[in-house]
Amino acid sequence: MIHETAIIDPSAKIAKDVTIGPYSIIGPEVEIGNGCHIASHVVIQGPTKLGQNNQIYQFSSIGEIPQDKKYDGEATLLEIGDNNVIRESVTINRGTVQGGGVTKIGNDNWIMAYVHIAHDCIVGNKNTFANNATLAGHVLIDDHVILGGFTLVSQFNAMASYSFSAMGSVISRNVPPYVLVSGHMAKPFGVNVEGLKRHQFSDKQIKNIRQAYKLTYRSGLKVEQASQAIQELQQEQTELSLYTDFLSRQQGGIIR
Repeated sequence: MIHETAIIDPSAKIAKDVTIGPYSIIGPEVEIGNGCHIASHVVIQGPTKLGQNNQIYQFSSIGEIPQDKKYDGEATLLEIGDNNVIRESVTINRGTVQGGGVTKIGNDNWIMAYVHIAHDCIVGNKNTFANNATLAGHVLIDDHVILGGFTLVSQFNAMASYSFSAMGSVISRNVPPYVLVSGHMAKPFGVNVEGLKRHQFSDKQIKNIRQAYKLTYRSGLKVEQASQAIQELQQEQTELSLYTDFLSRQQGGIIR
């Protein structure tokens, strides 16, 4: 059902079973897939593509132009996958040409009120962003990441899968998989053990991940040396491949 006060651009492609609430605005070049629910007072600008079964709550701004002075009206894109919950007053901007032209959100993410996701961010699947978490431009979030309330991630940094930030964390370097960080500026505080237990990691796997953490942070080794030592372990400990893959591709240094 589309409320009579909603404003829908004629070029927008809206699946038949989408609901759009009062006073929402759907701009040109917007595609909304089956089963999506758009609450009242939502603005979606294009080019933006939404997959299926997304819920977008009131006063959110989705697909607006990037907050980047280099932006000059280019037709960049926002892509959002399936089954995402986007709560009140969330802002998600499109990409820039300089950053690849696309901001992308995966599937099954829980994005709470007042979260901001800036231009050219790439967000994976099954992440939780608590209220007021903010991603600057060009941030990469892998899968199963939890951002505590008021977490700030600065531009061009990454948080790898199963990492966790405590509330109020300010993150200015890359965060490896499985690592818990906290503080302003954020520092590592061990392995995200509770999160790993919730995802059915065994005691042995958690022990192996803790060993990788100690090699990275408590052995006195440089990052390259720690990565090499962990690679020697991962043949029998496959959960560590996520760790070494991240260390090999990260740029700009990891959080220390």
